[in-house]
Amino acid sequence: MSRAQCPRCLRPQTHCLCPFIPHLNSRTRVLVLQHPSEVSHALNTARLAALGLSNAELIVGEVFEDLPKLLNRPGYQARLLFPAEDAQPLQVYAPNDQPMLLVVPDGTWRKARKMLHLNPLLAALPRVTLAEGGVSRYRLRKAPGPGALSTIEAIVQALETLEAPTTFAPLLKPFEALIEGQIAAMGEEVFQRNHGDR
Repeated sequence: MSRAQCPRCLRPQTHCLCPFIPHLNSRTRVLVLQHPSEVSHALNTARLAALGLSNAELIVGEVFEDLPKLLNRPGYQARLLFPAEDAQPLQVYAPNDQPMLLVVPDGTWRKARKMLHLNPLLAALPRVTLAEGGVSRYRLRKAPGPGALSTIEAIVQALETLEAPTTFAPLLKPFEALIEGQIAAMGEEVFQRNHGDR
């Protein structure tokens, strides 16, 4: 018998994160393209980000038929948040800059690269990257490398860079509650044994 699930945050009703999810406005529009394998993941941070931002949208898939329409929103310049040699580091908007439509692939690096391969329009977008040295609060997953962030952390860092001095830290509240809940469920001893040395 499966546990009752919150239809909004998709967490078990007993661990619903909705009370922690803020309602934040941003000048930047965020479009999260989520790989289907991430949807049922216990630590689905992309969904939390999309729920907490009024100017965000989350679409699940591998091939996105609506991409031309999604990427050409009037008043925004589309940029892909993904590493590349020619990727431009994000910086604060100048007063007259057109805001970004920040496209964020959500999946493992391998799956995100596959999404780019399957969607040439996505792969052709100009790319932007975050400043180096970001430290993840994600204490339950081993990061693939230094500076690797969860999707929600990457979105927060990107928005805080673009829209400084505005803070988007409240977006991390449900993420932190989620992690604390997972640690509590596994027990402190198991957590320390498996994750304590990070």
